[in-house]
Amino acid sequence: MGRTAHSWDGGVPYFRPVNGLLIVNPRSGRGGPDPEELVAESRRLGIETHVLRPGDDAAEMARASEAEALGMAGGDGSLAAVAEVALDRGVPFVCVPFGTRNHFARDLGLDRDGPIAALRAFAGSERRIDVGRADERLFLNNVSLGVYARLVHRRERHRRRRVAFARVRAWAIVLTHREPLGITIDGDPVESRIVLVANNAYALDLPSLGERERLDEGQLHLYVPGDERAAESFLIDAAAGRLEAAVDGEPDVLETPIEFRIEPRALRVLVPPYEPQ
Repeated sequence: MGRTAHSWDGGVPYFRPVNGLLIVNPRSGRGGPDPEELVAESRRLGIETHVLRPGDDAAEMARASEAEALGMAGGDGSLAAVAEVALDRGVPFVCVPFGTRNHFARDLGLDRDGPIAALRAFAGSERRIDVGRADERLFLNNVSLGVYARLVHRRERHRRRRVAFARVRAWAIVLTHREPLGITIDGDPVESRIVLVANNAYALDLPSLGERERLDEGQLHLYVPGDERAAESFLIDAAAGRLEAAVDGEPDVLETPIEFRIEPRALRVLVPPYEPQ
């Protein structure tokens, strides 16, 4: 890995980034800096930057790069694909919050409303954090099954309509669907309309998510209403043979049984350096 530095001369920061690639998802929903502002600042700092166009595959671009650090500017659903390539290649990952909620950036200790400031991670310090797997699919935050996942699927189907109408319609469908999932967890039947498997522990009030104090605990946490379990792995099965899921907030359908497992401290992550006040 190339040398990084962030030093001060007379109180003026000097930025020397690692040889890195930043992939920018311009379609991430947010109300902060526009993509052009982020891209201009990234390139000014000497970071190779690519803005995704329709049809581009962020993971393929990351695999084709020889960069010594791989960064993704996007929402929570955009991050895992590039993070997985970084893990496979053994290079650090940089998260630049550029979505709506930016839960992972918040739990990593970043200002989730500060994508420009997050670029300093390319000259920052390294941490190691856990990742989760749902079978072979990597997740950084959590996987939800049941009513919240169904809401995400309905919202995605109606995303081209007015946002407020889509949200109300999605919640209406979810709240009137009262059948349990009909699942087993590690062989035990569980009657619940919602299951959430998290990479490390959340302060949780279903279906809303709080923060995670740690990203390196080495445990998955499984939540159903009234119950929480912690383990290195879980096996979830369903008679239906498949379950609608939301993986880091992105809709998916997972074939059952699903093996959830933790990979402790598997991912190298760069974070911005401490700056003296």
